[in-house]
Amino acid sequence: MTEDLYWDPYDRAIDLDPHPTWRRMRDERPVYRNEKFDFYALSRFEDVDAAHLDPATYSSRYGTVLEIMTPEPWDTGQMIFMDPPVHTTLRVLVSRAFTPRRVGGLEGVVREVCAQLLDPHVGGGGFDYLQDFAAQLPSIVISRLIGVDPADRDEVRHTIDETFHHDETAGMANETAVAAARKLHGYFAEQIEARRAAPRDDLMTALVQAEVRAADGGTRRLSTREATDFTVLLTAAGTETVARFLGWACDLLAAHPDQRAELAADPALLPRAVEETLRYEAPSPVQGRVTTRDVELHGVTIPARSKILLLTGSANRDDREFTDPDTYDIHRRFDSHVSLGHGIHFCLGAGLARLENRVAIEETLKRFPTWEVDHANAVRLHTSTVRGYQKLPIVI
Repeated sequence: MTEDLYWDPYDRAIDLDPHPTWRRMRDERPVYRNEKFDFYALSRFEDVDAAHLDPATYSSRYGTVLEIMTPEPWDTGQMIFMDPPVHTTLRVLVSRAFTPRRVGGLEGVVREVCAQLLDPHVGGGGFDYLQDFAAQLPSIVISRLIGVDPADRDEVRHTIDETFHHDETAGMANETAVAAARKLHGYFAEQIEARRAAPRDDLMTALVQAEVRAADGGTRRLSTREATDFTVLLTAAGTETVARFLGWACDLLAAHPDQRAELAADPALLPRAVEETLRYEAPSPVQGRVTTRDVELHGVTIPARSKILLLTGSANRDDREFTDPDTYDIHRRFDSHVSLGHGIHFCLGAGLARLENRVAIEETLKRFPTWEVDHANAVRLHTSTVRGYQKLPIVI
């Protein structure tokens, strides 16, 4: 019986633990239809992965978050809302900021920031792991890389948080989130113009000075709007998902103290632990697409111009792909997960995110080999695309 099977990304009760519902969707309705919000959802690993690898069929140009998806393509400079060939040209440009050499060179900076944030809590009784550490670390690191003035960093971080504000009726398309997005865009537009007048050694200056291929075959500079859209995207994405990941890591390691002890004793295990944590609880478990043609899948015809939600959080728990997928195991070996995407929209900052995640857990364990989560006072963040903790107090 599947009549009682219901899922939507706005339901807070389901979002607390969506995995049982997602399991039923994988088994009973791998192509799920939600009439109320007019979307289809794919939940199996093979289907989600294939959709990521087929941007010609599953387009990002109409938006990738359900409540802001539109009937017509977006006119934007943000790569996550683009398809090739425009996406390809701009991704090549921005990827220069995230070369393995540049990212690897940031490890010392990440450790330094971890020490600044964690050391004040040594010898104390506990602190909010999310607000006092996990949310601040990626914000400081990406702000340094991009070139945000230190005096502005806290305000920028809080403004980013507001862009993810979720309203019961409007989702993320609410006045608070829209106003925050407008404020963030205005701030970075001013910063981009300032870099044109007075270049600095930062990513915003690199964006202002970069040349991309023009429609006539020549080259051109990015417009202020394009450079600003890039900066907003990199700042928000570079802050939000790492913060959610670290919240999940803190929670999961407290729930699995034996595995936490292994990591504390042997940091060489951390890279695999990072991948298992990403698989087990995807920080961004839902991505939207729109079909450009009719798609036949599992006996269901999905019409062209349909909204599709790719459930990466479900795909990572698919027992068709992973053995015993609901068990958290830092020793697990697997080929890949889809928490960072796949194909042309694979997370541009994946290398930096992995570095931050690995170092953050290692530096935490150096100072606090054990802790307990105060779940009674923890607060979950709820949006249609990001899932995790907003506040996570721990007792040390």
